[in-house]
Amino acid sequence: MAKLKVAVIFGGASEEHPVSVKSAQEVARNLNLAKYEPVYVGITSSGEWKLCDRPGPDWADGDCRGATLSPDRAVHGLLVEVDGRWKTIRLDVVVPVLHGTLGEDGAIQGLLDLSGIPYVGCDVQSSALSMDKSLTYLVVRSAGIATPRFWTVTADGHVDPVRLTYPVFVKPARSGSSFGVSRVDRREELPSAVQLARQYDPKVLIEEAVAGSEVGCAVLEGDTDLIVGEVDQIRLSHGFFRIHQEDQPEVRSENSAILVPAEISPESRLRVQQTARAIYRALGCRGLARVDMFLREDGEIVLNEVNTFPGMTSYSRYPRMMAAEGITLAEILDRLIAFALEGRRR
Repeated sequence: MAKLKVAVIFGGASEEHPVSVKSAQEVARNLNLAKYEPVYVGITSSGEWKLCDRPGPDWADGDCRGATLSPDRAVHGLLVEVDGRWKTIRLDVVVPVLHGTLGEDGAIQGLLDLSGIPYVGCDVQSSALSMDKSLTYLVVRSAGIATPRFWTVTADGHVDPVRLTYPVFVKPARSGSSFGVSRVDRREELPSAVQLARQYDPKVLIEEAVAGSEVGCAVLEGDTDLIVGEVDQIRLSHGFFRIHQEDQPEVRSENSAILVPAEISPESRLRVQQTARAIYRALGCRGLARVDMFLREDGEIVLNEVNTFPGMTSYSRYPRMMAAEGITLAEILDRLIAFALEGRRR
């Protein structure tokens, strides 16, 4: 049986480029080479597409060739520059290992829809909804699930600091990994926090802090129903969770420990998993997502955010939660690729 030609796209022009490279390294290590013929396409921080040997810290310095994903369905794959001419590489499926802007916001998904190539993960609509936290909250609230109280501030807008109940978190509405996020305890700190967030997105979200334990749940498409991983829990010594911005996250965290499984009651664990499924369905997610929530002392579960292509690094939460349920990253990739191909045939 012929191997499936699988393109792993990584890197990207967002602030999460380095995390994407690390995620792609783990994906490369766990792809079953007996079933798949991988093709690695890196996107530089400036947005150049290159066919490379495999992902790594210095991937762009190796033997790379210019490449582009053709939106022409007759090509159904890549155009690669070889000796001044363009060669086509037909693809069976794409794994877009991209985080943040242009990776999880529907942009790459739209290009892949134009190309007609099946791809792993959420579609354009669910990616865009989940990337914009204010829209995520509106949709999830309509499904009867609690969210923080929040305000949005557009590029030319402002919010009266007197209206707010402190502390609040100020964050870019469409970004990830805590880039541009600030905790504001006094109204005097608000303008500088908004200015920082606007460095990443002109649309800013201000939300009241939720008193509760930070928990998460990994969701994966199964054969007949959604599979959820073991619930995890973040323990903070100070500040707030921002692991992908730390100096050596592979070695240790500067202010947090991630517990898998979470130290919560069996009843709370079940309700967190049920709520994650409900949020996933309300947003129309496909393939996979990581749903981050707060568990309050009174038992109420409040949404924090949804990641439609969560980190797959050696220290990332999604593969650790699935591993605690007995599902390896290799099995996750098999399921995602099979689901992407089956979804295209429906």
